[in-house]
Amino acid sequence: MDFEPVIGLEVHAQVLTQSKMFCGCSAEAFGAPPNTHVCPICLGMPGALPVINQAAVEATIMTALALHCEIPEYAKFDRKNYMYPDLLKGYQISQYDLPLSRNGWLEIESAGVTNRTNSIRRIGIRRVHLEEDTAKLFHDGAGSSLVDVNRAGVPLMEIVSQPELHSAEDVKQYAAALRQILRYIGVSSGDMEKGALRIEPNISLRPRGSSELSATRTEIKNLNSISAMFHAVEYELARQEKILRAGGRVPQETMGWDEARGVTVPQRSKEEAHDYRYFPEPDLPRLHVTREWVSELQARLPELPQQKRARYMSELGLSAYDAGVLSAERAVAGYFDASVLAGKEKNVSPKAISNWLTGEIFARLEGDIAALKILPAQLVGLIARINDQTISSTQAKTVLIEMMATGQDADTIIKTKGLAQVSDRTPIEAAAQQVIDANPAQVQTYLNGKEAVLNYLVGQLMKATKGQANPALAREIMTDILERIKNE
Repeated sequence: MDFEPVIGLEVHAQVLTQSKMFCGCSAEAFGAPPNTHVCPICLGMPGALPVINQAAVEATIMTALALHCEIPEYAKFDRKNYMYPDLLKGYQISQYDLPLSRNGWLEIESAGVTNRTNSIRRIGIRRVHLEEDTAKLFHDGAGSSLVDVNRAGVPLMEIVSQPELHSAEDVKQYAAALRQILRYIGVSSGDMEKGALRIEPNISLRPRGSSELSATRTEIKNLNSISAMFHAVEYELARQEKILRAGGRVPQETMGWDEARGVTVPQRSKEEAHDYRYFPEPDLPRLHVTREWVSELQARLPELPQQKRARYMSELGLSAYDAGVLSAERAVAGYFDASVLAGKEKNVSPKAISNWLTGEIFARLEGDIAALKILPAQLVGLIARINDQTISSTQAKTVLIEMMATGQDADTIIKTKGLAQVSDRTPIEAAAQQVIDANPAQVQTYLNGKEAVLNYLVGQLMKATKGQANPALAREIMTDILERIKNE
C-alpha cells in the first residue's frame, strides 16, 4: 500500500510587546536573570486579576488579516487546565471556541507530482488565537529541576494550519513563508533559537487516494530551527510508514526531536481537547472587535512579501530571483523602494539598482541592511555617474568601497581621489602611442593577424592612464592606431 503524509502545523509565535499578556511585567525575558520579570499575576498568586494587553490583541488581529482570516465581532479567553511544573496557576489562559480569527490561508510553493516543477498552493489556516506563554524548566541532570518564571505570561500567538501539507518540503516552505510575514508586519522576531517561534508538526499517514484523516497522529516538539523541523518530519514519516507496513498501529503521542541522534523520541501520550477541561476565563470580559477597529488595523499592514515580489516583476521588470531576494526582508525592500524612487529623478533604472544592491553591495555588506552607510539617494548618485560616463564600472567599484567605509557620496570621492573618467581623445591617443612604442612584439603579433593581443594592449593603455580612460574609447583609439599602422 502506498501512503500519503498528512501534516498540520501549530505555530507559537511570541508577540513583540513591551509588557506581558495580562500584567505589566517586561516581556523581554530572554537572557534576563531568572525570576526577575515577575509579579503576583504571572506568578499565579490567589486573588491577582489579569488585564488584557491591547497591543498583543492588535498584533494578533493584524497577523490574522495578513493571513486572510475572518475576524469575528466577539472573542473570549478560556482556561486551559493542565498540571505541569512550568504552569504555576495550574491552567493557561488561552482561547477555545471564540478565537480572535478563523478560516484564513497562506500560499506556498509546493513541489509538483514529478518533483520537477513548483506550483503555488493555498494552505488553509484554521485559526490564529492569543494566549500566554508558560514558564521555563531547567533540568540539572541529577534528578532535580528549576523553574524560571520570566517567560510565564509573555503574549503568544498560536497559528493553526489545516492538515493540508504533504511532505517535509511543504512544511519547510510553509514555516519559512509564515515567519517572513510575522517579521514583515513587525509582530514577532521569528527567532527560533531564542524560543520566539516554536513550530510543532502534527503528522499522520493515510492510504494514498483516501480523503479520510487518520484516527491517530504524532506531534513533534523541541524544534529550534526550520532545518531541524525538516529532518524531524522526514524521520517521523519514515518511522510511521515502517510501522504501518509491518501491520502495526501508530500510537497517538507527543514526540521530541533528538538532534544529536537524528531521531524522534516519545515524551508522553498526546492529549485531546476534552482533556484540558476548557471553560470561559471568569476574570476577563468578552472582547468586542468592532469593524472600525479591524479597518484601522488593516490599514496598518505594510505591502506583504508576495505582493512586493509580484509588483517588482510586473511593474519594475525584475526577474523572479531578483524580486524574491529584494522582497525577502522588509528592510531590504524598503531600501530598494527608496532607491527606485530616487532613481526616477536621475533616470536610473530599477534593474541597475537591483544589480548593484544584490551584487556588489550584498557581497561586501557585513550584517543587515541597517549597517549600510550608503543612503538610497547616494547609491543612485553612484550609478548615475556610470551612466553619464564620469566613471567606469571598474572605477565605480572602487568608489563604492569608499562609500561603504565612509558614508561619503560618490561625487565627493570621485573629486578628492581624482577618479573621473577621461573621455578626451587627445591624452588617450598620446598614451596609446606610448604603449605601442613600448610593446613592438605584441604590435607585430596583432599585425600578423592575431587580434586577441588587442586585449593586452588595451589593458596596458588603461594601466598607463591609471584606469581613468573611458574603456570603450580606449579600445576604439587603440584599434584605430593599429589599423592605421597595418594599412601604411
